[in-house]
Amino acid sequence: MTYLKFNWAPNEKLFEIGGFGIHIYSLMFIIAFLLGLRLYKKMFIKENVDQKYLEPMFIYMVISTLLGARLGEVFFYNWDYFQNHLLEILLPIKEKADGGYSFIGFRGLASHGAAIGVLTGIFIFQKLNPFKPLIWILDRLTIPAAIGGVFIRTGNFFNSEIVGKYTGSNFGVVFENRGEILPRYPAQMYEAFGYFILFLVLKKIYNSRYRDQGGFLMGLYFAGTFTIRFFVEYVKESQGGFEEIFPALSTGQWLSIPFITFGLVTSALSFFKKSS
Repeated sequence: MTYLKFNWAPNEKLFEIGGFGIHIYSLMFIIAFLLGLRLYKKMFIKENVDQKYLEPMFIYMVISTLLGARLGEVFFYNWDYFQNHLLEILLPIKEKADGGYSFIGFRGLASHGAAIGVLTGIFIFQKLNPFKPLIWILDRLTIPAAIGGVFIRTGNFFNSEIVGKYTGSNFGVVFENRGEILPRYPAQMYEAFGYFILFLVLKKIYNSRYRDQGGFLMGLYFAGTFTIRFFVEYVKESQGGFEEIFPALSTGQWLSIPFITFGLVTSALSFFKKSS
């Protein structure tokens, strides 16, 4: 069934100016953050919250997300490399084989690190600006975060990265940009689809009476996001990390388990507190 096989060789760059290219992956990040800001603004307006806190909070969110995602990639997946290339941790460069550095942009971001980063960043912001309880902010942040995940994984698909395993059949996507001729599972788009469904569920709950069930949205987001990630890992190519030490699961699956547990417990406690 050849119609189930799809050859994929997109141009990763939208355009180039003076040797500096704008990549589709970067555009997806920009869309994710700007759409998230727009969604959050609508929630501020709907709930009559002072919008002066919106842009400063957005800056904290962007910086903490990117910083956490980068450090997650470094320490969870590639410390063996980065311990000898410390400059590359926070700079968009890569050492060349013949000496010197080349500009490559920021490649290598881990979603588990991003989750830790944004939790830390918003915690700091709320302590400095206690306009609403921390749980209120985090509950509503789940909706932009879920739709953001859709765009990020779509960007990974355009970049032909975080690919799935070979299907061993005539079904799948051939990532010709990687010089391949055999089809793989489109794992990035499996995740993107899962996050889109989660976004719709969270948005529906936000518009219901459960919106003010403090912690419920946040718990559902963590449990849902990392459950999706856990199962997609079964068809995803290994990204390294510490799975050689604990081979029962992939690194992404091991890292997802604490987040899933945290999400389930948080959701359960939100109802327990409400009933008590």
